[in-house]
Amino acid sequence: MFSSERLKGIGLFVCVADMGSFTLAAERLNLTASAVSKGIARLESRLQTKLFQRTTRRLALTDAGTQFYRTCTGVLAELEEAELAMQAESAEPRGRVRIDLPASFGRLHALPVILRCIEDHPLLVPHITFTDRFADPVSEGIDILVRIGGSDVWPNTLGHHYLGKQRHIFCAAPGYLKRQGEPTTAAELAHHHCVLYQENDGMQTPWHFSGSGAQPVERRTLTPRVAIGDAEGQLTAVLAGHGIAQLPTWLVKRQLEEGALAEVLPHLATDGLPINVVWLKSRRAQPKVSALLQALIAGLTPEGQA
Repeated sequence: MFSSERLKGIGLFVCVADMGSFTLAAERLNLTASAVSKGIARLESRLQTKLFQRTTRRLALTDAGTQFYRTCTGVLAELEEAELAMQAESAEPRGRVRIDLPASFGRLHALPVILRCIEDHPLLVPHITFTDRFADPVSEGIDILVRIGGSDVWPNTLGHHYLGKQRHIFCAAPGYLKRQGEPTTAAELAHHHCVLYQENDGMQTPWHFSGSGAQPVERRTLTPRVAIGDAEGQLTAVLAGHGIAQLPTWLVKRQLEEGALAEVLPHLATDGLPINVVWLKSRRAQPKVSALLQALIAGLTPEGQA
């Protein structure tokens, strides 16, 4: 059976750890320094663990104290989230929301949706980062992610909404095709300049070609004319006439419509990785998270990506 004794001293302990001083914590809590010191001593006695290293010059958490601090702040955050969820029906979305987006897709498509959302909800304060790796929302404190790729089986702690798949096409600038000719087969790409994606570790992403029969998709690694570790950088190189690239349609849609790029080898285009909006289930009911989720799910339609 849960005992309320376990809650005693948690708020006091977190305040002391945050302030780094009994005196400053006492001022924050409107208590005497003696009362704060005795409260921490009682907590350490109950836990049979030393939480702070005390010297004449500084106060620091022990290893056990650091672990207990992480647990306590997590519990307090969950209690705050539960309280906010109870008020969700009538509350105006407000406060900080941590969002992580894939770099190019995030800047081009997700960020404009978020900025339109905060025009309607001026009390929202989104904190946005851009990474292409799969960040762990639990350990990194992220409320919402947009991800290209990811597991087919999501952890129970996460909710997700499938938006659709990328479509990868081959494209080049009309000026390049006028100079070098347009390829009609995959084999002819060996005689063309190719703009490839290359990771920081030197690994190049192979191109995928639509196949048939038992091998619906074929992977090939080509020799690059230029290798760039950023999709928007690849697009810049292709627009400048440096060769052919395989790029997602969400990245090149406008350039294709305006004639700045032309699709080649359309019969070899392939479907790529799935795109999902992902969130922590425990925070879904918070008005601030719910408002941004609704905006992202509505705004990032497959039609908007193509």
